[in-house]
Amino acid sequence: MCGRVGFFDDVQWQQALRESKLWYENRVASFRPSYNIAPSQQLPALLSDHRYINTSFGLIPHWAKTAENRPINARSESIDEKPMFRDSFQHKRALIPINGFYEWRKEGKLKQPYWFHPTEQDYFALGGIWDEWYDNELGRSVISSAIITTRPNATMAPIHDRMPVIIPKESWALWLDSEVQEKELLQELFAPCESDKISAYRVSTRVNSPVNDDAALLLPKQAVTLF
Repeated sequence: MCGRVGFFDDVQWQQALRESKLWYENRVASFRPSYNIAPSQQLPALLSDHRYINTSFGLIPHWAKTAENRPINARSESIDEKPMFRDSFQHKRALIPINGFYEWRKEGKLKQPYWFHPTEQDYFALGGIWDEWYDNELGRSVISSAIITTRPNATMAPIHDRMPVIIPKESWALWLDSEVQEKELLQELFAPCESDKISAYRVSTRVNSPVNDDAALLLPKQAVTLF
């Protein structure tokens, strides 16, 4: 499960987008740093229709009658089979940029949070899906997203049995191309990233509450890193 992420520095991400030659329309009016993005909060994403936009974290399919039961993750192994995700996987894929994510491991009687972050640069480009749902009560459209998860690599496995799919830069255009329908070709991107590209360390349980959203959340709980 990947249910808490941080995205507080988009400099390298924006530079990588320019280098990739991907055309997109920037609709993120002003970047707002966040160290603790939780479900239903704003999560920036680059959509397959070339919009870079704030989405609502937790997928609402366009055919849903209500905004209840919003999954934040889609399992890569069944994404092409489940009605909740199938259409978005085929036609509405997204890149979700983050600086890192949190995961919890039970240690004694408590669940200890860990911060997972890139080893080589300051961002991950996660594989995601999106959809647009019309809220009749509010009279407006809601663009929402979910993060795709896969089996863990060696760094992730001691903490959790799932990790987010990380799309390498050379595959961004392929992933976002809604004309690409070959399931096997897309599923090759679901392999967990190399273990040496991700690092982790313990952080404070303050992250457990989404009310807390500050840089201090990233301070190591102990002086040494776990990995």
